[in-house]
Amino acid sequence: MGSNGNFLDNEEAPTYAPSIPVPNVQELVRKDPLQVPQRYVREVEDRPKDTDTSYLSSVIPVIDLSLLFMGNNEELTKLDLACLEWGFFQVVNHGVAKQVSQKMKDAAAEFFELSLEEKNKYAMPSDDIQGYGHAYVVSEDQILDWSDALILLVHPSHYRKLKFWPNSPKGLLEIIEEYSNAIRKVATELFQSFSLIMEMDKEALLGLHKQLVQAYRVNYYPPCSKPDQIKHNNEWVPVNPIPDALVVNVGDVFEIWSNGKYKSVEHRAVANYNKARISYASFLFPHDEVEIGPLSHMVDSKTKQQLFKKVRYGEYLRSSMNKKMEGKAHTQMAKIEG
Repeated sequence: MGSNGNFLDNEEAPTYAPSIPVPNVQELVRKDPLQVPQRYVREVEDRPKDTDTSYLSSVIPVIDLSLLFMGNNEELTKLDLACLEWGFFQVVNHGVAKQVSQKMKDAAAEFFELSLEEKNKYAMPSDDIQGYGHAYVVSEDQILDWSDALILLVHPSHYRKLKFWPNSPKGLLEIIEEYSNAIRKVATELFQSFSLIMEMDKEALLGLHKQLVQAYRVNYYPPCSKPDQIKHNNEWVPVNPIPDALVVNVGDVFEIWSNGKYKSVEHRAVANYNKARISYASFLFPHDEVEIGPLSHMVDSKTKQQLFKKVRYGEYLRSSMNKKMEGKAHTQMAKIEG
């Protein structure tokens, strides 16, 4: 047993998914700003329809974490509805200091301004997703994302592969660590509230993870004419982020544990038309060995219909990465047929 009470602290850092090398998008744009290669153009049926859904952006749920922390029942009900109807919400009063976020954003921007030669010192290996590059490319004819990324495992600390952590800008490791610690604190508080809306003890969901694993990803999107949206009722909805708010997506594991009550929503973070954009994402998920499946009390007591089978999380995660299915189709892998 390690200090976390579940797994050894000298446990080997996992590898996740192989990826085929592809061109650097930032360099493509630098060489020819007007050219968007065909591999980055999505099929017509996969693009937003002409129907105007912008009015929905004003009703995307906003959750006040300070109220949840105080046990406010009204805010807990709002969270339940947000997970039920949207699978997506913005969090305000979350306690992540503005200067901590800004330091991280400045350092990330500085990294992407480095030369390609310097950034490639931290290039992703062909068999994993940690490092700088383009992850989840599994075929030569796959439609590619219009972005380059830096992906790092940050927690537990013995999962870190430090050869992929850039030395420049100075102090990047400490900056990402400070930011990630703050995000993990927010996630822990949200897990407590998720546990309550699922009618469990507030520490239950965190316990089900066995070992909370955390990854950090920063994406660089060169200029490209595309909107920023999530999917709601099969329509793309533009998102107008609240300044300093955190955007939270319900994940696949939560959908499976809830037996489909709460939905893992499809979303896309995409580019601005005339300037580069950088997005920052934190992923929090269970240890590879955790078995995920519908919790017994979330299965309807009348129909007894269990929508998902039990599956080892590590297998589920790597299967979804290797297949690189579009949208949220990979939850189908855990679905019970019939």
